[in-house]
Amino acid sequence: MILPITLSKPSEFHAKALQEQMLQGVLTGLALCLLLYSLAQWVSLGEHLFAKYAILVSGSLMFSLLQFGVGAQYVWPGNIWMEIHAGGLSALIASTGSFLFIEQALTGPDTKPWFSRLMKTGAVLTLFFALCYAFDLIDIRVVTAIVSTLGLAPALLGMPGAIARARRGDSVGGYFLLAWAVYFATTALLIEVIKGRVGVNFWTLHSFQFGATIDMLVFMRVLGLRTKALKAAVHHAIRERDSLHSLAHTDPLTDLPNRRGLNTAMTNAIKRVKPDHLVAIYMMDLDGFKQVNDRYGHEVGDELLVAVAARLRATVRSSDVIARLGGDEFVVMSSGLNSIQQAWERGEKLLMAFNDPFALSTQTCHIGLTVGYALSPQDGANAIDLLRQADAAMYQGKKDGKHCVRRAKPLIDTPVLAPPTHPDKNPAHEAQ
Repeated sequence: MILPITLSKPSEFHAKALQEQMLQGVLTGLALCLLLYSLAQWVSLGEHLFAKYAILVSGSLMFSLLQFGVGAQYVWPGNIWMEIHAGGLSALIASTGSFLFIEQALTGPDTKPWFSRLMKTGAVLTLFFALCYAFDLIDIRVVTAIVSTLGLAPALLGMPGAIARARRGDSVGGYFLLAWAVYFATTALLIEVIKGRVGVNFWTLHSFQFGATIDMLVFMRVLGLRTKALKAAVHHAIRERDSLHSLAHTDPLTDLPNRRGLNTAMTNAIKRVKPDHLVAIYMMDLDGFKQVNDRYGHEVGDELLVAVAARLRATVRSSDVIARLGGDEFVVMSSGLNSIQQAWERGEKLLMAFNDPFALSTQTCHIGLTVGYALSPQDGANAIDLLRQADAAMYQGKKDGKHCVRRAKPLIDTPVLAPPTHPDKNPAHEAQ
């Protein structure tokens, strides 16, 4: 029994009582905020560690409400059952939360398998004894014996893992060691006060409550580190996903979309096709690339392909999509075209872009281009049909002598506009 007896004047007594109420309001309010915050984080993030922390905090909060009379005065006034059982239940609930929280926080790749099983078993046992005590199947003496043994088990079992983490430079291990050091010191001080070996004053009387508050704050820091690690893991997963998506949809040499990336872009563009909003697919094959590759080697050939990609980027609009299907085959998709004539003019522009030679690091190469194109909706209503039609038109251009622009045979009857004639242009350049 703690029985400090003093004689005080009413004014002095009420002043000290008011200070005590203020202190309990601050500490209880802090614990309640931590409890609500952890529950909100558990609901929003789905991280079970926050729920286990909430169990731990609720047990500690209940003990403080009981010990300093705040519970009987404000929370459960007149509830005899609660006044009798709150002490034992709070200790068992806090022990259950400690087992669960420490187990998850300290479990890692190098953790022994028995650690998790033992900690979860301890949590089940303390929860079982709490239910037994709530239904008066065991009395407070049994609860005291259980808490005296199992209450220290979470810290003792978790200490080797915390020390190992601290030695590796993991701050989580260091925070656990700090929390346990404060807990053991303040608990030992309160025990000495109860036994009468240490005098009662403001600090010794509230030592355990101060220690529990520091523990809650330190464990909240552990939760903060866990949240930070979760966010880092999510960002890493997003980067990995984006990287895999890029690898799956991008040509590694030219950094252009590959066939899969092109199909995705074409599918989205075709959905927005209108009579005055056409989509043109230009299939292009490099004339003379094989000779350059055979003569100068694959390194020069790869450099030339990269240079071709750069020239195509400089030729088309920023909204156009350029893709490399493999080898020396490239595709340009232009959307938002308002006429068939405009589609042909863009094909001619692509052709003219290859009039100038390519200055590489060791060679200057001159290659040509053969372009076959198809329009949506006139020549096809899906990506597969449009690519097939453009490819057929490109091979027709190859048969006609290369270095020309050819349009696919329309699937829908539309007036074919003849390209403007240029006296100085090779007739082979004209569109069909």
